[in-house]
Amino acid sequence: MSKVNKPPLSISKLAYLSKNYPQAKQGATIVNVGPVTDDNRMLEVPKLSIAALRFTNTARARIEAAGGECLTLDQLALRAPTGSNVILLRGKKTAREANRHFGFGPHKHKKPYTISKGRKFENARGRRKSRAFKV
Repeated sequence: MSKVNKPPLSISKLAYLSKNYPQAKQGATIVNVGPVTDDNRMLEVPKLSIAALRFTNTARARIEAAGGECLTLDQLALRAPTGSNVILLRGKKTAREANRHFGFGPHKHKKPYTISKGRKFENARGRRKSRAFKV
């Protein structure tokens, strides 16, 4: 898959989402279609069973230290071939920095691709009321 379709999820987000799913309390496996990253703001990681495309080294170490397990998607397919007792999650696709630039035309609250924010950069017609921009 392309990078857009496999957004990362942090272990803090996985822990938060697992609290809201009643199936997760019965030992369901959480599946993420992208990488699982560490979040050092989270002090204690709960015991979770997670299957993902990839794990960062620190995320894998913290999950296994908490008594959880990190599975590959192949291992998950052997364990739950029908997909029962599995929770599918995906990170936020619009969290990329590139998404801030999307939107057509001026005054669409999009972030401009500029070198700088000075007098000479993206400040002419279409950016100021004094410059008479008529469409």
